[in-house]
Amino acid sequence: MLLCLSRIAMSSEGVGEDCLAWAARDASGVLSPYKFNRRELGSEDVYVKITHCGVCYADVIWAKNKHGDSKYPVVPGHEIAGVVAKVGPNVQRFKVGDHVGVGTYINSCRECEYCNDRFEVHCVKGSVYTFNGVDYDGTITKGGYSTSIVVHERYCFLIPKSYPLASAGPLLCAGITVYSPMIRHNMNQPGKSLGVVGLGGLGHMAVKFGKAFGLRVTVFSTSMSKKEEALSLLGADQFVVSSNQEDMRALAKSLDFIIDTASGDHLFDPYMSLLKISGVLVLVGFPSEVKFSPASLNLGSRTVAGSVTGGTKEIQEMVDFCAANGIHPDIELIPIGYSNEALERVVNKDVKYRFVIDIENSLK
Repeated sequence: MLLCLSRIAMSSEGVGEDCLAWAARDASGVLSPYKFNRRELGSEDVYVKITHCGVCYADVIWAKNKHGDSKYPVVPGHEIAGVVAKVGPNVQRFKVGDHVGVGTYINSCRECEYCNDRFEVHCVKGSVYTFNGVDYDGTITKGGYSTSIVVHERYCFLIPKSYPLASAGPLLCAGITVYSPMIRHNMNQPGKSLGVVGLGGLGHMAVKFGKAFGLRVTVFSTSMSKKEEALSLLGADQFVVSSNQEDMRALAKSLDFIIDTASGDHLFDPYMSLLKISGVLVLVGFPSEVKFSPASLNLGSRTVAGSVTGGTKEIQEMVDFCAANGIHPDIELIPIGYSNEALERVVNKDVKYRFVIDIENSLK
């Protein structure tokens, strides 16, 4: 920890301007204009002028103190894209003018086994969240609903200039949350079958990755209203309303993999029955509980796993994969002044499929 603190404290120059932002001041979660100063630029830091920031349900959680640990004022945002404006003298990977992204965490101990394996999200001492986290110098982190950010280069990701910055931010949370377990559990085998539970920000990216990997993709939703977009817009092969027991039974033991993105409470046994022998279900949503019969697991030699985001190595690999294969999240571009309405629409699941704030053109 002392090593990390020294890295932050070694500054080469100030960033020289106020950071404009929108912040929540209390548990109402209402955002309004706010001004603060980013920390000094360290020797291994990059100073990023933010152009865009995606809107994630995590922004709602900490703006409204849903976990009881919000540290106001809260500046949300951990799906950040922008342009490098300054670099510290020891920065190796970036230069001024590069397009970069910053995801859900901006620091870690850099010493433990997980950091050494570039799986920093599971840092033993705790990865430092991009906003509402406590950094190693004791400061409270502030996120991407702002005009700039200073980050150690390890936690920045190069975005090819051919890839739109407006599309890049959502890859760094929604995208990596499904990409990481898909790679870990070998869901990139052409010809295999994938079920995607829930068609929101995470689910629509799982469909896109599944098709890019050559999988046969079936979308499960509680709403028939999403059928047309699942099949026509996203290219899924099949759509099933999960409450239709006849259609569910018809798919028994037909899927190699399931990515479950649903955070609302739901039954797991019906989905477990859809897996082939030795099939894998990965949960990336956060329902209040997970319950299933041991027979659903044991009799089919099935695996149930969980996942969050990913390490820095695989995040960069995912960004490169998306750029190489033309994979873009479906976004609705909004000005910063619409952020309060956007958060309410996220709560109401009224977005297809990710809001992205146009920081560059609306936060001035």
